[in-house]
Amino acid sequence: MNTDARVDARLVKELREKTGAGMMDCKKALEESGGDMEKAITWLRQKGLAGAAKKASRVAAEGIVDSYIHFGNRIGVLVEVNCETDFVARNEDFKKLVQDIAKQIAACQNVEYVSVDQIPAEVVEREKAIEMGKEDLAKKPENIREKIVQGRIEKRLKELSLLDQPFIKDSSITVEELVKQHIAKLGENIQVRRFVRFVLGEGIEKQEADFAAEVAAQAGLKPAEPPQVAEPVADQPAVEAAAEPTAEAVVTEPVAEGKPAKKGSSKKKK
Repeated sequence: MNTDARVDARLVKELREKTGAGMMDCKKALEESGGDMEKAITWLRQKGLAGAAKKASRVAAEGIVDSYIHFGNRIGVLVEVNCETDFVARNEDFKKLVQDIAKQIAACQNVEYVSVDQIPAEVVEREKAIEMGKEDLAKKPENIREKIVQGRIEKRLKELSLLDQPFIKDSSITVEELVKQHIAKLGENIQVRRFVRFVLGEGIEKQEADFAAEVAAQAGLKPAEPPQVAEPVADQPAVEAAAEPTAEAVVTEPVAEGKPAKKGSSKKKK
């Protein structure tokens, strides 16, 4: 991508009038082509973006509701994608698009809205308050802090938006660009209307189960009580564990005074 190319606003407007593509798509096409109008038109056509903006204003009331259950049955998605006619709704390319979108939703844990413009104002304000309160911005000048926060907010909102996600099968395009490619291919307006993502056990407060107590309760038994440890009597030291006996502790039989102990004789009696 030629990011150094300076795109004139008049070129963007002219390209938009020629192709019917969106303003940002035209700007990107001109950046990619170094400001060359013909190359920009070719780029838009290759991406399937030419003409998509004109169709976006048409009513899309047909379409399908589809589902996707991820392996292991722990994540499920329902999604509604609209088109203009029932004919396109039955088209295999359209059905494949809807399945790809459902898989995208399953793969994106942070996605909560179809597009950035659907995010409620209170969510935006909440995110802004979080960013403004971060310690790394405390010593920044007010005008600099505002710019930094604005950039972070835009990034955060895109993380919540389905259409702004890189497509899981081709990260060089976004989900929005994928949809526009199918608009150009199928010749109808296509809109992702709504979706819901289910995660098994989400929102349930899990408790640690005492299985021994459960089994005992079912059998009508009392759970085993922990052994009681005897406390030492007041003003008396606790009894310590018996130690190995020492040489001094061995008790020997006393020897009578004045009588030496008998010694064994090696002589035999006659």
